[in-house]
Amino acid sequence: MTGSPTAVPAPEPVIEFRRVGLTYPGPPPVEALRPCDLTVRRGEFVAVVGPSGSGKSTFLNIAGLLDAPTDGMYLLDGIDTGTLRDADRTALRGRRIGFVFQSFHLLPQRSALENVMLALVYNGTSRRERPERARRALEQVGLGHRVDALPTRMSGGERQRVAVARALVTRPSLLLCDEPTGNLDTANADSVLALLEQLHEDGMTVLVITHDPLVAARAKRTVTIRDGVLSSSGPATREVAR
Repeated sequence: MTGSPTAVPAPEPVIEFRRVGLTYPGPPPVEALRPCDLTVRRGEFVAVVGPSGSGKSTFLNIAGLLDAPTDGMYLLDGIDTGTLRDADRTALRGRRIGFVFQSFHLLPQRSALENVMLALVYNGTSRRERPERARRALEQVGLGHRVDALPTRMSGGERQRVAVARALVTRPSLLLCDEPTGNLDTANADSVLALLEQLHEDGMTVLVITHDPLVAARAKRTVTIRDGVLSSSGPATREVAR
Protein backbone atom coordinates (compact mmCIF):
# COMPACT_ATOMS: atom_id res chain seq x y z
CA MET A 1 0.00 0.00 0.00
CA THR A 2 1.49 3.29 -1.03
CA GLY A 3 1.13 6.42 1.05
CA SER A 4 -0.01 9.82 -0.10
CA PRO A 5 2.54 11.71 -2.18
CA THR A 6 4.63 14.14 -0.18
CA ALA A 7 3.90 17.76 -1.02
CA VAL A 8 6.86 19.63 -2.44
CA PRO A 9 7.46 22.79 -0.42
CA ALA A 10 7.33 26.06 -2.32
CA PRO A 11 10.70 27.73 -2.95
CA GLU A 12 11.75 30.35 -0.41
CA PRO A 13 10.80 33.96 -1.17
CA VAL A 14 13.50 36.20 -2.56
CA ILE A 15 11.28 39.32 -2.52
CA GLU A 16 8.51 39.71 0.04
CA PHE A 17 6.53 42.95 0.26
CA ARG A 18 4.24 43.21 3.27
CA ARG A 19 2.03 46.27 2.79
CA VAL A 20 4.97 48.11 1.28
CA GLY A 21 4.32 51.65 0.09
CA LEU A 22 6.17 54.89 -0.54
CA THR A 23 4.83 58.41 -0.08
CA TYR A 24 6.89 61.45 -0.95
CA PRO A 25 6.39 64.36 1.47
CA GLY A 26 4.49 67.41 0.30
CA PRO A 27 2.85 69.66 0.23
CA PRO A 28 0.92 67.91 -1.08
CA PRO A 29 2.25 64.40 -0.31
CA VAL A 30 2.46 62.05 -3.32
CA GLU A 31 1.61 58.37 -2.85
CA ALA A 32 3.99 56.94 -5.47
CA LEU A 33 3.41 53.32 -4.45
CA ARG A 34 0.34 52.43 -2.45
CA PRO A 35 0.71 49.75 0.25
CA CYS A 36 0.91 46.37 -1.46
CA ASP A 37 1.80 42.74 -0.90
CA LEU A 38 4.01 40.80 -3.31
CA THR A 39 6.04 37.61 -3.11
CA VAL A 40 8.61 36.57 -5.72
CA ARG A 41 10.00 33.11 -5.00
CA ARG A 42 13.39 31.71 -5.85
CA GLY A 43 13.62 30.71 -9.50
CA GLU A 44 10.62 32.74 -10.71
CA PHE A 45 10.60 34.90 -13.85
CA VAL A 46 8.25 37.82 -13.15
CA ALA A 47 7.44 40.90 -15.23
CA VAL A 48 6.15 44.12 -13.65
CA VAL A 49 4.18 45.92 -16.36
CA GLY A 50 2.74 49.42 -16.54
CA PRO A 51 2.72 52.61 -18.60
CA SER A 52 5.07 55.53 -18.04
CA GLY A 53 4.32 57.27 -14.75
CA SER A 54 2.57 54.24 -13.27
CA GLY A 55 4.99 53.71 -10.39
CA LYS A 56 7.38 51.21 -11.99
CA SER A 57 10.46 53.27 -11.15
CA THR A 58 9.37 53.60 -7.52
CA PHE A 59 8.79 49.86 -7.37
CA LEU A 60 12.23 49.23 -8.90
CA ASN A 61 13.96 51.56 -6.46
CA ILE A 62 12.37 49.85 -3.47
CA ALA A 63 12.98 46.31 -4.74
CA GLY A 64 16.57 47.24 -5.58
CA LEU A 65 17.21 48.80 -2.14
CA LEU A 66 17.83 52.18 -3.73
CA ASP A 67 14.93 53.76 -1.78
CA ALA A 68 13.41 52.72 1.54
CA PRO A 69 9.64 52.38 1.74
CA THR A 70 7.71 54.72 4.03
CA ASP A 71 5.16 52.00 4.82
CA GLY A 72 5.30 48.28 5.43
CA MET A 73 8.10 45.73 5.52
CA TYR A 74 10.40 44.58 2.71
CA LEU A 75 12.20 41.27 3.19
CA LEU A 76 14.98 40.32 0.77
CA ASP A 77 16.04 36.69 1.16
CA GLY A 78 14.24 36.76 4.50
CA ILE A 79 16.19 39.80 5.75
CA ASP A 80 14.10 42.69 7.05
CA THR A 81 15.72 45.50 5.08
CA GLY A 82 14.03 48.19 7.17
CA THR A 83 16.21 47.31 10.18
CA LEU A 84 19.50 47.83 8.35
CA ARG A 85 21.82 50.80 8.49
CA ASP A 86 22.60 52.51 5.17
CA ALA A 87 26.00 50.82 4.88
CA ASP A 88 24.47 47.41 5.53
CA ARG A 89 21.74 48.03 2.95
CA THR A 90 24.39 48.97 0.40
CA ALA A 91 26.36 45.81 1.18
CA LEU A 92 23.23 43.65 0.95
CA ARG A 93 22.35 45.21 -2.41
CA GLY A 94 25.84 44.49 -3.73
CA ARG A 95 25.72 40.85 -2.64
CA ARG A 96 22.14 39.89 -3.44
CA ILE A 97 20.98 41.98 -6.43
CA GLY A 98 22.33 42.17 -9.97
CA PHE A 99 21.07 45.16 -11.97
CA VAL A 100 20.52 45.35 -15.74
CA PHE A 101 19.45 48.75 -17.09
CA GLN A 102 18.12 50.05 -20.40
CA SER A 103 21.34 52.01 -20.85
CA PHE A 104 24.22 49.59 -20.64
CA HIS A 105 26.43 51.77 -18.37
CA LEU A 106 29.65 50.25 -19.72
CA LEU A 107 32.97 52.09 -19.70
CA PRO A 108 33.79 52.55 -23.40
CA GLN A 109 37.59 52.34 -23.02
CA ARG A 110 37.50 49.16 -20.91
CA SER A 111 37.23 45.67 -22.37
CA ALA A 112 34.24 43.44 -21.76
CA LEU A 113 36.29 41.51 -19.20
CA GLU A 114 37.33 44.69 -17.38
CA ASN A 115 33.76 46.01 -17.32
CA VAL A 116 32.53 42.81 -15.71
CA MET A 117 35.42 42.74 -13.24
CA LEU A 118 34.44 46.19 -11.95
CA ALA A 119 31.40 44.65 -10.23
CA LEU A 120 33.78 42.62 -8.05
CA VAL A 121 35.94 45.49 -6.86
CA TYR A 122 33.77 46.48 -3.90
CA ASN A 123 32.34 43.14 -2.78
CA GLY A 124 35.45 41.62 -1.25
CA THR A 125 36.51 39.44 -4.17
CA SER A 126 40.30 39.19 -4.28
CA ARG A 127 42.15 40.75 -7.19
CA ARG A 128 43.43 37.31 -8.17
CA GLU A 129 39.92 35.83 -8.45
CA ARG A 130 38.33 38.64 -10.45
CA PRO A 131 39.54 37.81 -14.02
CA GLU A 132 38.46 34.17 -13.88
CA ARG A 133 35.06 34.94 -12.38
CA ALA A 134 34.47 37.65 -14.98
CA ARG A 135 35.53 35.29 -17.77
CA ARG A 136 33.09 32.62 -16.55
CA ALA A 137 30.26 35.17 -16.40
CA LEU A 138 30.95 36.23 -20.00
CA GLU A 139 30.96 32.59 -21.07
CA GLN A 140 27.62 32.16 -19.30
CA VAL A 141 26.07 34.83 -21.55
CA GLY A 142 27.71 33.51 -24.73
CA LEU A 143 30.53 36.04 -24.96
CA GLY A 144 33.53 33.94 -24.01
CA HIS A 145 35.04 34.82 -27.40
CA ARG A 146 34.64 38.59 -26.85
CA VAL A 147 36.40 39.09 -23.51
CA ASP A 148 38.91 41.56 -24.98
CA ALA A 149 36.45 43.53 -27.11
CA LEU A 150 35.66 47.16 -26.34
CA PRO A 151 31.98 48.15 -26.02
CA THR A 152 32.44 50.55 -28.94
CA ARG A 153 33.19 47.52 -31.14
CA MET A 154 30.15 45.54 -30.01
CA SER A 155 26.53 45.40 -31.12
CA GLY A 156 23.80 46.63 -28.80
CA GLY A 157 22.85 43.06 -27.99
CA GLU A 158 26.44 42.18 -27.13
CA ARG A 159 26.76 45.23 -24.89
CA GLN A 160 23.60 44.27 -23.03
CA ARG A 161 24.98 40.75 -22.60
CA VAL A 162 28.12 42.24 -21.06
CA ALA A 163 25.83 44.17 -18.71
CA VAL A 164 24.02 40.93 -17.81
CA ALA A 165 27.38 39.23 -17.18
CA ARG A 166 28.37 42.11 -14.90
CA ALA A 167 25.11 41.61 -12.98
CA LEU A 168 25.67 37.85 -12.70
CA VAL A 169 29.33 37.88 -11.69
CA THR A 170 28.52 38.68 -8.04
CA ARG A 171 26.32 35.54 -7.91
CA PRO A 172 23.19 37.44 -6.82
CA SER A 173 19.90 36.05 -5.55
CA LEU A 174 17.95 38.35 -7.88
CA LEU A 175 18.48 39.68 -11.40
CA LEU A 176 16.59 42.99 -11.54
CA CYS A 177 16.13 44.28 -15.09
CA ASP A 178 14.81 47.74 -15.95
CA GLU A 179 13.57 47.92 -19.58
CA PRO A 180 16.46 45.65 -20.63
CA THR A 181 15.53 45.74 -24.34
CA GLY A 182 14.56 49.41 -24.56
CA ASN A 183 17.65 50.41 -26.59
CA LEU A 184 17.75 47.32 -28.81
CA ASP A 185 16.40 46.45 -32.23
CA THR A 186 14.03 43.51 -32.60
CA ALA A 187 16.68 40.87 -33.27
CA ASN A 188 18.95 41.92 -30.41
CA ALA A 189 15.98 42.30 -28.06
CA ASP A 190 14.87 38.75 -28.82
CA SER A 191 18.40 37.50 -28.18
CA VAL A 192 18.58 39.20 -24.77
CA LEU A 193 15.12 37.93 -23.79
CA ALA A 194 16.13 34.41 -24.80
CA LEU A 195 19.16 34.79 -22.52
CA LEU A 196 16.94 35.85 -19.60
CA GLU A 197 14.70 32.83 -20.26
CA GLN A 198 17.74 30.55 -20.19
CA LEU A 199 19.00 32.06 -16.95
CA HIS A 200 15.55 31.50 -15.45
CA GLU A 201 15.59 27.88 -16.61
CA ASP A 202 18.99 27.52 -14.93
CA GLY A 203 17.44 28.64 -11.62
CA MET A 204 18.02 32.41 -11.54
CA THR A 205 15.27 34.61 -10.09
CA VAL A 206 14.50 37.24 -12.74
CA LEU A 207 12.35 40.34 -12.27
CA VAL A 208 11.81 42.55 -15.34
CA ILE A 209 10.25 46.00 -15.16
CA THR A 210 8.81 46.99 -18.54
CA HIS A 211 6.10 48.93 -20.35
CA ASP A 212 6.35 46.53 -23.32
CA PRO A 213 3.74 43.73 -23.39
CA LEU A 214 5.93 41.71 -25.78
CA VAL A 215 8.67 41.65 -23.15
CA ALA A 216 6.20 40.80 -20.39
CA ALA A 217 4.87 37.90 -22.44
CA ARG A 218 8.25 36.15 -22.10
CA ALA A 219 7.92 36.00 -18.30
CA LYS A 220 6.10 33.24 -16.43
CA ARG A 221 4.08 35.63 -14.28
CA THR A 222 3.04 39.25 -14.67
CA VAL A 223 2.23 41.94 -12.14
CA THR A 224 0.49 45.09 -13.36
CA ILE A 225 1.08 48.49 -11.81
CA ARG A 226 -1.01 51.57 -12.55
CA ASP A 227 -1.25 54.84 -10.62
CA GLY A 228 0.93 53.36 -7.92
CA VAL A 229 -1.31 50.31 -7.42
CA LEU A 230 -0.24 46.71 -7.97
CA SER A 231 -3.55 45.70 -9.49
CA SER A 232 -3.11 42.13 -10.70
CA SER A 233 -0.81 39.18 -10.62
CA GLY A 234 -1.06 36.00 -12.63
CA PRO A 235 0.48 33.75 -15.27
CA ALA A 236 1.91 35.51 -18.30
CA THR A 237 0.19 34.70 -21.57
CA ARG A 238 0.89 35.55 -25.17
CA GLU A 239 -2.48 37.35 -25.22
CA VAL A 240 -0.89 40.24 -23.32
CA ALA A 241 1.13 41.00 -26.44
CA ARG A 242 -1.88 41.69 -28.66
